Amino acid sequence: MLQRELENILEHKSLSSWFQPIADLRKEQILGYEATVRGPSESPLHSPLILFDAAARHGFLREVEHLSRKVHIERWAELGLPGKLFINITPQILIESDYPSGVTMRFLRALGLSPENLIIELTEQQPVEDYDLMRRALDHYREMGFAVALDDVGAGYAGLRHWSELRPDYVKFDRHFIQGIHEDETKQQFIASMHEIALYLGCKAIAEGVEVEEEFQTVRSLGIPFAQGYYFARPQPAPSRHLAARLFMGESLTLAPGSQRREGTSVGSLLKPSPCVDSKTRVSLVGEIFAGNLDLWSLPIVDGGRPLGMVHRHDFLNLYSSRYGRDLYGREPAGKLTDIQALVVDRHMAVEEASRLITGRDGLRLTDSFIVTEEGCYQGIVTVNDLLRAITELQLKRARHANPLTQLPGNLLINEHLEQCLSRCEDFTLCYCDLDNFKSYNDCYGYGRGDGVIRLLARILQEGADTHRDFVGHIGGDDFIVVFKSRDWEERCRQILEQFAREILEFYSPEARSAGGIRAADRKGRMQFHPLVSLSIGAVRPRRDLVSCVAQLADMASQAKKQAKHTPGNHLFIERRFCEEEPSEASLAEQCCGSAIC
Repeated sequence: MLQRELENILEHKSLSSWFQPIADLRKEQILGYEATVRGPSESPLHSPLILFDAAARHGFLREVEHLSRKVHIERWAELGLPGKLFINITPQILIESDYPSGVTMRFLRALGLSPENLIIELTEQQPVEDYDLMRRALDHYREMGFAVALDDVGAGYAGLRHWSELRPDYVKFDRHFIQGIHEDETKQQFIASMHEIALYLGCKAIAEGVEVEEEFQTVRSLGIPFAQGYYFARPQPAPSRHLAARLFMGESLTLAPGSQRREGTSVGSLLKPSPCVDSKTRVSLVGEIFAGNLDLWSLPIVDGGRPLGMVHRHDFLNLYSSRYGRDLYGREPAGKLTDIQALVVDRHMAVEEASRLITGRDGLRLTDSFIVTEEGCYQGIVTVNDLLRAITELQLKRARHANPLTQLPGNLLINEHLEQCLSRCEDFTLCYCDLDNFKSYNDCYGYGRGDGVIRLLARILQEGADTHRDFVGHIGGDDFIVVFKSRDWEERCRQILEQFAREILEFYSPEARSAGGIRAADRKGRMQFHPLVSLSIGAVRPRRDLVSCVAQLADMASQAKKQAKHTPGNHLFIERRFCEEEPSEASLAEQCCGSAIC
């Protein structure tokens, strides 16, 4: 019966594609989609597991795989989905002696598509016996421009050997290690170790089976760059082209194993002393330096105090230790072997910003280093491993001092951030955000619904801020602050007010929305009409010469917030008296008393 059903499916090409997004956790966007096939909805072969099991048992595996690939590529092109397409392929069919070559490329060429965005994902269903033959098959795909992914690493027959032998471009960590990872230190250690191997091999890691927020937060805190699972989206025949911003809002809560506490949040706090040479130093001396410093993985090349780049131990030894390496390169200047693309950052850069620069680069290993400068002059180096460890420790500290309701930074972290802004003489706008009519809402709808309103505001503030520049903190209750470094902060505030005005309506009954408010008892027990909850924002952009401490900043912001609350409804008040910019004559009168924007 199943054989006849298979023949019917192949004859009528009645397979369909479903797509599940793979999230880029650093860029907070879609890396690509994994395509999975479905049989006809009324068929006993609708499930892909049953379909391929039946195909293998009845000798139709190759035909079903080819049809699946064709359907996936055509549907992907039809939907115009962004990023890369991951297509599952059974390794065994690639090494069959009569396996036809160029099948996938013909599908792509028929649609005018490039192979660069197609990932061949090997599924580990049966053991691989001839690794040499498998490597040749994969090299053939790579020569055509395809990348290779290995599925379910850590499970199955010989996942780690597959990884070692086949050297894929992507590895997917098996869902067993991801499910409940936030509650299991052993799983955290396994994933941290496998990720370290991936970094060393220049392989991109994907966490499979992320289903709940706590798993996502832990995976991200461990530095895994990509993730996939129901937390982001289930497989769908027509998936969304974007991931909701709210999915990335939570702070990382889990400390990676083996971390130690470290003070400071700038790159300069991680500096390590390191030897360096100039570009005219002979390559033979570089070899002696590496031989005498076994823990040195990168040697900076510095001329006149200015860094030119790095010589990396791994690349250097591959070249210098070759058969004629010493004879060919020993007398050459080190400048000829310098990686001029090595990353250079200022010692005052925040470790979070440095992490984004580092993790945005392909092929980095934990032992790799980057150069640190001050005003362009060489200061030392920092390893990728030390930077990632510092980020993890910082995330733990934030989790410890976060508001338990919103997981946003609490008062200690708020004060530290403001002190940092002042000490660095940075330009910023401080906004104090407070809800109006919130007590009456709590009295009428209960504290559970009230907590929902506070979480709503937290989300809207985070969505309105630039995650790379701005800072959102939760003082307590319904009081929040936002430290804007974005130049378009005023427009962001307007958008925050408009979004809150729209979304707060969902927290009221239809009758309350129609009436524009609710009736509730006041502090003396008398029934009063209370308008809908609204948001007041007081903003101040302080002059550096007028502010010397956080207490002064807090007082300015508090006064601006009080002015904002004088106007009913969702409102922004900008305190101009302490503004950094010079006032114009036309606006002098307005700036003397502040300005209000509805």
